[in-house]
Amino acid sequence: MYCCGLRISEAISLRPGQIDAKGGVIRIIGKGNKERLVPLPETLLPALREMWKTHRNRQWVFAKAPSGGHLNVRVLREAFHGACARAGLDGLRPHSLRHGYATRLLEEGVDVRVVQMLLGHASIKSTQIYTHLTTPIRDQLRPQLAQLAKGLL
Repeated sequence: MYCCGLRISEAISLRPGQIDAKGGVIRIIGKGNKERLVPLPETLLPALREMWKTHRNRQWVFAKAPSGGHLNVRVLREAFHGACARAGLDGLRPHSLRHGYATRLLEEGVDVRVVQMLLGHASIKSTQIYTHLTTPIRDQLRPQLAQLAKGLL
């Protein structure tokens, strides 16, 4: 979910056919059946393949069993909260991963319109909630602001 900025519903309903290993993208069906392509990190593909080997379900990437349905949202939420508890992290939700993905992209200088497309937001206003001033962004701004102020004082 973090590596691709997926909503929990998008993750659990992911089908093997949506993953284009050669093209390096995942075709996501989001809210309102809107389709978007998100980059597939090279390091994620082997992990997905290994995980798929645990059930070999041809219909779902995250399946209950070889011939069963996809994971339940509740089960994934419980697993997430359990992992957070073991790591000593409080107050996180699965959607925090999506928020972290967007924030990290913006910190790395990805244009907000590109982040909007990757998240599947219809409105830029939905994406702008991620544009808060984080410490890395503030640190990146310091030299630029110093240059801007040069000669003014």
